[in-house]
Amino acid sequence: MKCTINRRGFIGGFAAVASAASLAKEPAPASAKDAPKAEAGPAAPAGRLIASAPVLQNAAETSMGVAFAVTADASGWVDVSQSPDMRGAVRVFSGGTGLMDVNDTVARVRIRGLKPATRYWYRIGADRIVFKGGYDMANLGPEVDEKVHSFTTLGAGVQGGSFCVINDTHDRKPVLDQVLTKIEELKPSVVIWNGDASNTSETIETAMGIFIHTHERHPEYAADTPYMFINGNHDFRGRFNRRLCDLMMFREPTERAPEYAELGRNFVQRLGDIALIGLDTGEDKLDSNKKFAGIFRMAEYRKLQTRWLAEAIETPAVKEAKFKVAFCHIPLFDPRPSQNPGDIAPDDESPLYKNNWASWQRTCANLWGPLLAKAGVQLVVCAHQHCFRYNAPEPGRPWAHLVGGGCNGVNKNKDLFPTVIEGKVVDGRLAITVHDVLYGRVAFHKTFG
Repeated sequence: MKCTINRRGFIGGFAAVASAASLAKEPAPASAKDAPKAEAGPAAPAGRLIASAPVLQNAAETSMGVAFAVTADASGWVDVSQSPDMRGAVRVFSGGTGLMDVNDTVARVRIRGLKPATRYWYRIGADRIVFKGGYDMANLGPEVDEKVHSFTTLGAGVQGGSFCVINDTHDRKPVLDQVLTKIEELKPSVVIWNGDASNTSETIETAMGIFIHTHERHPEYAADTPYMFINGNHDFRGRFNRRLCDLMMFREPTERAPEYAELGRNFVQRLGDIALIGLDTGEDKLDSNKKFAGIFRMAEYRKLQTRWLAEAIETPAVKEAKFKVAFCHIPLFDPRPSQNPGDIAPDDESPLYKNNWASWQRTCANLWGPLLAKAGVQLVVCAHQHCFRYNAPEPGRPWAHLVGGGCNGVNKNKDLFPTVIEGKVVDGRLAITVHDVLYGRVAFHKTFG
């Protein structure tokens, strides 16, 4: 397929944890007699505290992440039940078992101890906190969002599950409207947001507009459908994107060994008969490129993922799955000789290639391709090029390669259109459908197995 690139019950109980934030050094311990005598005064604004619907993230077999916006200092929580009437709900707090998290922008809660392939109902709430100092604080009480939402955990036991993939939305609201409308129609079990949600995010406010206040017509876009976010190259750019895990949390730490702690976007999760494998191709420019000031180490990041992947494909979640689908942002293959493979040192420029950025990732293909082949992966779903493309398996590359379309289609170019890629098992075969959400048609359909 050719395209013209135009780029630019409960188990025991629940525990919760929010993404860790950097802490300033604590002063020397003070005794009680040293404490200030002033009492905390309830000087807080009277407006609404909870400012968004919940955003489900990092779906797994036994855990789920939840984030939502707040307007002032607050400590968030989630009530979770196995009953739609919230009977016997357990409250899960943001923060660890010592200090609860207090944040004036976003509340993040990690729900643990869930059962695989099980439906849960939940609602969000937050305590308004006045925090003037270490001895001058007050809890002004809770605000509860009475609307009850639900989610279903992942696992091999999921029946009739499906996934959707979106990519390269770049905070283009018309495109987000199109893809989110299709997601709401398809009602998948989980969505993989395959990178370049942003252009660059310098502040948390910008990132909140992308991931929490995503579109005014879809305020509950992720309240009942969890999103599994994978970085694109643009999602590394900007000051706040270096702390994006403060908003879109890294995955549950117990999913990986301690040596892979920084691989917070990688995942292996079962969705019924399908093993979902998430990889992060990193930046589309070399670490040596002068534009990046010597503060990127993507080469080591990719090698670390290679060691992780070698172990991940040996787990039962992958080995016992009938279908295996991998996801990453930058393509691992391109048949066109003019496309930059991303390993042209030192500054990504060569007269052999039309772009000074990686159109595809030869390094990742060399590192990960043999492991994906060993695991029996049937399909690799990528993004980045803003143009739909499908390449069938061939000698030396036993997996099919599918690239999703991007935001350029909003300009009504017939060759370019945003896509929602849908995957589900139908009659014992993995059915992949590429929905063109600009022109309202099916652009591609294929079955595997």
